[in-house]
Amino acid sequence: MCCRRNVPLLPAWFHPVWLLIALILTTVLHSSPSPSHATIDGQVLASAPLPFANGERLSYDVTWLGLRAGLATMVVQGTLGEGGRQQLTLAMTARSSPTVTKFYPVDNRGVSIVDLDSFLPRHMTFARREGKRFNDFDYTFRHAEGLVTAVKDGKTDELPIPPDAQDAMSCLYYVRKVLPFVPGASLAMTVHHDKKNYKMEVRVEALETVEGVWGKRQTVRVVVIMPFQGIFLNEGNIRVWFTNDEHRIPVRMKAKVVVGSIVAELTDGYGPASPS
Repeated sequence: MCCRRNVPLLPAWFHPVWLLIALILTTVLHSSPSPSHATIDGQVLASAPLPFANGERLSYDVTWLGLRAGLATMVVQGTLGEGGRQQLTLAMTARSSPTVTKFYPVDNRGVSIVDLDSFLPRHMTFARREGKRFNDFDYTFRHAEGLVTAVKDGKTDELPIPPDAQDAMSCLYYVRKVLPFVPGASLAMTVHHDKKNYKMEVRVEALETVEGVWGKRQTVRVVVIMPFQGIFLNEGNIRVWFTNDEHRIPVRMKAKVVVGSIVAELTDGYGPASPS
C-alpha cells in the first residue's frame, strides 16, 4: 500500500526564482563566504555587458507530466533610485493554469530592485498565494553593513549576509550577465534564500542546438545543483538552456521533482530566427 503524501507535488514550481528560474543554483563550495566570480580553469574573467534590455519581457509555459500547469513571466525595467542611481527592477509572476486553479490556485508575484553599478540586490518583495497559503516577504539588503532586514508576515529579523549576496530573483540575471558561455566555465555566488546564505556554483555543460516556437537556436546548457528544496522541490539537478548570442535568453528550464519533471518553455519575448 502506497503512502499518501501531505505536500502537493504540482505547485512546487511556483516558488519565486524558479530559476534558477531562479535559476537556481548549485552546491556548497566553502564553509566561509567568498566573492562572486566567473572562472575558466581557475582564472577570473571580466563581466560581460548586460545582455537584457530595458523592457525585456519573457513568458513561459510550465508543464508537468504533459499537463500545462501554469504561466510564468519575467520583466526587466530600468529605473532611477535614491540619489539618481541607476537600477533595474526585475519582476516575476507565476500563475496556475485554469485546470490547476480549480483545485490549487496559485498567483505568486515578486519584485527585485538591483543596483546597476554593483549588480547587487537592494530590495526584494514576494507575495505567495498558493492554495490556502498566503505569505508576504520583504527583504532590504544593506551590503555595506553585511545585513539584510527580512520581514515575513510582519515579523522582522536582522540577518548577516556576505557582501556579494544575490537574492532568489537577481541570481538568474547575474548568471546571464557574467557567466562565460564556454564548456567547463563555472560561476560561484552566494544566494540569500529563506533566511539562509547558500554557496552556489553554476557550470556550463555543453553547447546544444534546440528548437521551439522561437526557432532553432544554438544554446548553452547550464547545470545547477540545488543545495536546498523549496523553489522546485527538486530531487536532482536543474538545467537551463540559454541562447548562445548577445541576448543570452533562457529558452528552456527543466527540473526533476518527486514525480516526473517540470519544464518551463519560452513562448514569447524572443522571436524565431529569420530565414537565411
